[in-house]
Amino acid sequence: MSVSRCGWVKLSDPVYVAYHDEEWGKPLHDDRALFELFCLETQSAGLSWLTILKKREGYREAFEQFDIDTVAMYGEADIVRILESGLVVKSRPKIEAIIANAKGFREIRQEFGSLDHFFWSKVGGKPIINDVDDYRSASCHSDISDALTKELKKRGFKFVGSTTLYAFMEACGMIDDHENGCHCKSR
Repeated sequence: MSVSRCGWVKLSDPVYVAYHDEEWGKPLHDDRALFELFCLETQSAGLSWLTILKKREGYREAFEQFDIDTVAMYGEADIVRILESGLVVKSRPKIEAIIANAKGFREIRQEFGSLDHFFWSKVGGKPIINDVDDYRSASCHSDISDALTKELKKRGFKFVGSTTLYAFMEACGMIDDHENGCHCKSR
């Protein structure tokens, strides 16, 4: 029996299929996992999401499982280590962005209690379920992602834009943009 999926899923790649079926759009509330997903979304700027997904284990190794406090303490030696590791996309600005953003998330966590509370308060604590007949007609930003981008930039975050933030919100389940006919769509 065939399973109906969103049209963007490349059926020829099992990594993409598993990501769609098991992760994308599922509400995520763990701070470490939210930090990881946020970092990975910022890394995909200018690259395909599949490229980043295939390097996810490398990112986890290079950034010590995305422990916010550990990453926030990284310095020049860590940047060089990561650049030379071959585990991640070799881009100094993107690696520096992860470190800068970790510092910003430490402040957010101190101010709001958790990343979970900070992000999910933007959607009233529950997913926004959009009517999506075809992924090509789905939005790539919203008033919420626009406002969140401005807020994070004001706090010094790097590699954040409304499209990146919207993709993050979709990925962590804040927004359900699964196509209406997809087996993963919230009903």
